[in-house]
Amino acid sequence: MAIVTTLLFDFGATLDGPDYWLDRFAAQYRKAEIPIAREALDPAYQHASVATVHAGRVVERFGFIDLVRMLVGQQVEFLTARGADPVRAMLGALDSRARHRLTERITALFVEESTRGMKRSRAVLATLKPRYRIAVVSNWYGNLKRVLAEAAMSPFIDTVVDSGRLGFEKPDPRMFQTALESLGTAPASAAMIGDSLEKDCAPARALGLKTVWYRPDPAAANGNSSGDARGGESISADHIIAALEELATLEI
Repeated sequence: MAIVTTLLFDFGATLDGPDYWLDRFAAQYRKAEIPIAREALDPAYQHASVATVHAGRVVERFGFIDLVRMLVGQQVEFLTARGADPVRAMLGALDSRARHRLTERITALFVEESTRGMKRSRAVLATLKPRYRIAVVSNWYGNLKRVLAEAAMSPFIDTVVDSGRLGFEKPDPRMFQTALESLGTAPASAAMIGDSLEKDCAPARALGLKTVWYRPDPAAANGNSSGDARGGESISADHIIAALEELATLEI
């Protein structure tokens, strides 16, 4: 059996986690006194993600705050025009300055929470780096290297695979192959850690990697983390962890 020498990490809801972004955005809207359910925010969340990906090179220059501000701005614009009736009416009653202030507040709340998550993950990466080569493989917007540098994670990461730079995204196997080729690592000597069975664990395992499903809240199997899970276990995951700190003692 090959010894695992390389760890591949997802980023969103993993290294900046623990919660899925849609859930976190919905929570921040509610903190900003916009009562919106996850399901009602979902269309705006998807619209904003696609629009930001299509922005291309403009986003490559963004840091994390500017990225989140763009996403929230796109969400608010969508909700104002096409959101569910109560939210659309509430946002429609605000003038442009008030909607700008709302965007800034939600952005600040989201960034604050993400910063705490990244700080915890940075400590985990520092613990793992002496034993492993580390890659980040993420469906992102083209500016992931800058985001990781801002979070002071770069010293612990050997390569970054950002779908926004490549033009394809997970679960495309090329995402994982790009990381492995960059590091000169065979699939059997690598493990993928992520919060999604469908996008992280299943495609990585099909290539021969070990897989670790990061599932902080087993009771909240949302669409991002659901799939072939049965009774708290999955045929796509070799291991299931509730905290990234468990990796320090996990026998992968």
